[in-house]
Amino acid sequence: MLRSIEALEKYAIHASDGKIGHVTDFYFDDDAWVVRYLIVDTGTWLSDRKVLISPISIGHLDEKSKIVQALLTQEQVKNSPDIDTQKPVSRQHEMGYLGYYGYPYYWDGAGLWGPGSFPSLMLSGIDTNNEAEYDKQQIVFSQQRLDGQTTGSQSTLSGSAKPASIKRDDPHLRSCRAVLGYEIQATDGHMGHVAGFLVDEQTWAIRYLIVETSHWWSGHKVLIVPEWISSVNWFESTVSVALSRADVKESPPFDSTIELDREQEVGLYKHYDRSGYWTNQL
Repeated sequence: MLRSIEALEKYAIHASDGKIGHVTDFYFDDDAWVVRYLIVDTGTWLSDRKVLISPISIGHLDEKSKIVQALLTQEQVKNSPDIDTQKPVSRQHEMGYLGYYGYPYYWDGAGLWGPGSFPSLMLSGIDTNNEAEYDKQQIVFSQQRLDGQTTGSQSTLSGSAKPASIKRDDPHLRSCRAVLGYEIQATDGHMGHVAGFLVDEQTWAIRYLIVETSHWWSGHKVLIVPEWISSVNWFESTVSVALSRADVKESPPFDSTIELDREQEVGLYKHYDRSGYWTNQL
């Protein structure tokens, strides 16, 4: 299912033994366009401290109660490394954070998350293409996490927090909130601005940028796929896409009040004569 960043910011985060806080923002990887961390305000519980929660830790998302279940304990979160969310997160900080929880490095592999597409499978070492095995192992994996078997710097599951090949280059983490309002440039002029994001709740990949077309085509919203972005100027807050305004104006409109289904996605990709992300997802 695809969820909007705006909607997810209304969710509370619960550990196995109580509430952690509520989501205030997200860090996404501007190379792969994947959410790497949820920024969570812990409120008075931890003196308004903000903590990072990796999608690797995420279990169930309850849309009705607006709760994200993290496969962690409050004690684990309380003792997690401090990270100043007002400053860029360095690779060194990430290594310390992932090492604390016993997680493999997500950048060690060709997939969105290590060798594959699903963050929850990074530690389980199972076939991500086998849906039945995925469901079965998710239950086992979740229980092990809740029992504390993967706490700290070592894990009882397959995988290592220190893979043989470590890429120590700086991460490309950006705040979703900071990118809201970025100007969108088509090949032939201004097209609008970034009004939101749609995230795949299984892979945490940003599948679409929601673009408000502003005065150019007043009252309309359209979807742009990150792979169609030709460049981003982070200093000038602009996003350039390899699409013309005419192409965009003829594309299927986006209605945020209606859940985006696969049929609508197929129509969007067909309009631009592109292959859908689901055709090559690992």
